[in-house]
Amino acid sequence: MEVFIIGATGFVGGAVARPLAGAGHHITGLARAEAAAIALEAQGITPVAGDLETRRPETISAARLADTVIYAAQADPAQETATLDELIQALAGSGRTLVFLSGSGVFLQRTAGAWSQDSFAEDDPFTVEPQATARKAVEDKVLAAAAHGIRTWVIRPGLFWGPADHGHVSMVYRWVAATGAACYVGEGLNTYSHVHVDDVTRVFGPALERGTSGALYHAVAGETANRWIAERVADDVGCGARSVDEAEAADIWGQFGALRHAPQQPGSLLLWDRRLPSSGRGRPVGAGSPP
Repeated sequence: MEVFIIGATGFVGGAVARPLAGAGHHITGLARAEAAAIALEAQGITPVAGDLETRRPETISAARLADTVIYAAQADPAQETATLDELIQALAGSGRTLVFLSGSGVFLQRTAGAWSQDSFAEDDPFTVEPQATARKAVEDKVLAAAAHGIRTWVIRPGLFWGPADHGHVSMVYRWVAATGAACYVGEGLNTYSHVHVDDVTRVFGPALERGTSGALYHAVAGETANRWIAERVADDVGCGARSVDEAEAADIWGQFGALRHAPQQPGSLLLWDRRLPSSGRGRPVGAGSPP
């Protein structure tokens, strides 16, 4: 199978490429610069010169040549929306596969560090925060494209962790150096769905083989309160853990980083979606009890 990965040079896209290549698929990956192309070639991935801005036509042309297109890039909302619109238009009626890697961040809630008991399975309705509106709209477009001759699905992982990640845990470590403490917002009881990057990659193989077109898959492996993470980091480096308010959080992490630390991102505790034939019907599990 010819698989084109948009975001192959990234943490998640690269991790997804490795097991697919190991299964015998030919992988091509988008490379914005020569250094990125060299890095892809070193991993056995054929580079495609292009990007999601001025060279988007080259990206779409490469997608037309693939049996499966995986979008795993981290782009701004406007670029992401425009790229997915063009991909759907280019692949319509082809019977080819389009996978959109989203995330449990679409469930973002502004709790200011408080705990929430909310938990969502794949088809549960929820109120979309303005920060997540564009991402949710792209998810809906990809799923709807299944009615137009494209085999599509959306995968929503939690926050990634694993070797060389740049996620939540590593962010807390970095800011210990800046503040002298492992910080959390408010009570620090806001919870996050987490998943090891290698577990996410294991979703793709079975989904490509027997996934249901138009399906939405959650890929998470448990929830952890923000304060618990900060306390474990503090224990590890021998510093204190302390609460900050939202204004101080913005000074420490910036506006986006503060938002990432302050809200809850609830999800269901499912590694395989209930619509994968081998998994049976999954049971949504709540975020647990507050400490």
